[in-house]
Amino acid sequence: MDSMKNLFKGVVVVGLLFLSTGLVSAQQKIGHVNSNEIIQAMPEFKTANAEFENLSKSKEGELQQMGAEYQKKVTSAQELQRNRSEANRDSIDAKLQTLGVELQDIDRRIQEFQQVAQQELEQKREELFAPIFQKANTAVQAVAKEKGYAYVFDIAAAAIPYFAGGDDLTNDVKTKLGITSSTPAATPSNQ
Repeated sequence: MDSMKNLFKGVVVVGLLFLSTGLVSAQQKIGHVNSNEIIQAMPEFKTANAEFENLSKSKEGELQQMGAEYQKKVTSAQELQRNRSEANRDSIDAKLQTLGVELQDIDRRIQEFQQVAQQELEQKREELFAPIFQKANTAVQAVAKEKGYAYVFDIAAAAIPYFAGGDDLTNDVKTKLGITSSTPAATPSNQ
């Protein structure tokens, strides 16, 4: 009989533990943020975005210059080919051969430049934007802790196909970052 009482007490204790765990779970707060909106409103993002666009345009300009040089040599080769005759064949062929080597060299330099420029742009993007993403993430965590949230989801992430309810902490995080509602959001370029 004593063992029955102890078993019953054990079941009641386990049942109370499950109930209290359920109550604690029910009281956990869930919130969400829109990281895109937060990041685009950060002044650092605007500055970094402008710097990245300038570097990108600079690399694009250099590539266009190389392309123009290539096209100029192609036009010269076409002109020589049109003016080629029996009388000037040897001198024209020598010039065409020289232009062919120069075109191959320019083509090689263009390909190398494209690879190096792409690596430089990727490195610069990481250098410019990683600290901004980290700062925003730190602010989200601070707001969540201060306000007692157990979970905060990022609705800008593709991994959340649906959400309903929960508290939107986006403006709280912006406030934490010192962003006022009058601060215009940056217009991100297609990166």
